[in-house]
Amino acid sequence: MQSEARTLGDVAAGVAPAAIENRTGIGRRADSLFGLLTLVSGSLVLIVLGFMVVSTTNTALPIFSSEGLSFVTSSNWNPADGNYGILAFIYGTLVTSIIALVIAIPVSLGIALYVVEAAPRWVRGPITYAVDLLAAVPSVVYGLWGVFVLLPLFLQPAAALLSEYLGFIPLFAGPPSGLSYFGAGVVLAIMVIPIISSLSREVIRTVPDADRYAAYALGATRWEMIRGAVIPRSRAGIVGAVMLGLGRALGETIAVALLVGSATRIDPSVVRPGYSMAAVIANQFQEASGDHIRALVGVGVVLFAITILVNMAARLMVWRMVER
Repeated sequence: MQSEARTLGDVAAGVAPAAIENRTGIGRRADSLFGLLTLVSGSLVLIVLGFMVVSTTNTALPIFSSEGLSFVTSSNWNPADGNYGILAFIYGTLVTSIIALVIAIPVSLGIALYVVEAAPRWVRGPITYAVDLLAAVPSVVYGLWGVFVLLPLFLQPAAALLSEYLGFIPLFAGPPSGLSYFGAGVVLAIMVIPIISSLSREVIRTVPDADRYAAYALGATRWEMIRGAVIPRSRAGIVGAVMLGLGRALGETIAVALLVGSATRIDPSVVRPGYSMAAVIANQFQEASGDHIRALVGVGVVLFAITILVNMAARLMVWRMVER
């Protein structure tokens, strides 16, 4: 019936039946071609990903075989003596990423909620444009800005204050340094805020206005409406946005390499220098050779595995929230 209705409509519009059949044939061929193109594109991504995993793993396999499990459980990284333990780098990567999320999540959600729910119309455009523009700034610019501007003006004084007043807590024990987990985490937070806030903003915008009006009709204030109607509807998308920001933080290289301090150790204090996985690859790859290069490639393989695990966990969390 629908096909006949479309045909009658086309005839009424003056389209000849032959032209209709010809157009339908072209459309079917175009659909088949589009399906084939998407299949090839998706398969190409998987092929490239598989090639990356296989080639890097094969390169690092001698180190994996010689070091065994101690490659990821030891923090003794001394290429001159042939010792390759990357636990300190794993620790530094996780610590800087957690610091970044602790700072970025409330700021990003505040920006997203303000832009969608509270900002006047004339303010929304400039704020949205500025946040999106921050996402396009190269990481090396963030790193240089952090070293020459943020480090003397904020990072070093903040680390000194944390160590002075909270130094009795191992997390802030001195001696403080601006080049530290804390410094790298702050710059990472600035880098991931545009990602989390932009995605959260778009998710919050998808909440039906009927839900907001229903909350207002029940006498809710704006905050109560956001807490009871907007946040529950947006929770799954916000979690996905946070996980994408975490992925960016885990893999960031240049900015972290400039600000983390490059100390190969596991230190409970965030105001002292450390190292990260991406930073050690960037700093040491040019002068490495032989097993040292294989070990650095192995660091990349482990980082890749951590990123995949984070993405899988994010998908599981989002799926469970949607199901609920």
